[in-house]
Amino acid sequence: MRFMFVGDSMTIGRAGDYTWRYRMWQHLGATLGDGSFEIVGPRTALYDAGSDGPAGGDYAAADFPADARRHLAGWGEGWQHMAPLVGPAAADARADVLLVSLGLIDLGFYTNAEQTADNVCAFVAAARAARPAIRMVFLPVIPNVRAEDEPPFAAEVVRFNELLAKAVADLTTDASPILLAARPDGYDIHRDTYDGTHPNASGEHRLAGEFAAVLHQAWGVGGPYRPTLTG
Repeated sequence: MRFMFVGDSMTIGRAGDYTWRYRMWQHLGATLGDGSFEIVGPRTALYDAGSDGPAGGDYAAADFPADARRHLAGWGEGWQHMAPLVGPAAADARADVLLVSLGLIDLGFYTNAEQTADNVCAFVAAARAARPAIRMVFLPVIPNVRAEDEPPFAAEVVRFNELLAKAVADLTTDASPILLAARPDGYDIHRDTYDGTHPNASGEHRLAGEFAAVLHQAWGVGGPYRPTLTG
């Protein structure tokens, strides 16, 4: 089974991060066993804020192998950026399951809730055109510190999450099912992030845990999430 992580800055991570991708790789290895899954994608780098670009392999986890670092994520990239990229990436990597965390950057800088939902539909169509049997799991947008100070932005996040749930219900098919993960229970931006947006170690575990839970509960993939306390 080939998994591809798709996301924005919360998924790509910055230089020195572990990333929730690493936590998910640990979980898949513990529950599926080595050799029974593969992490795929066209990119491997972290983001380097100092050089305003990818930071190569400067991950905090020395045991994170190069072939498990692959992803389709980018700092400042959202649904509108990934919709034209996901088809070629999924086809080239022969991805089976997309684990997607997108939307916050869209709502913050590019599109309103309705426009962002339109880009979700474009993303799904492109992924299926490339891989008709592809499966997808979407994570709702977790409000960040900006939502505490700007009620209109907080309202857009709520509205988009409603539209995302509707899109999942409308677009899922037997051939290419889509799941909606839950917002991590008890997620606290003051405890689970390092800046009000990007996950720290506890936040990484909470994000990975929600993807793991819905994969296991809905499709019987993997098992219950048991965090490995690295970092």
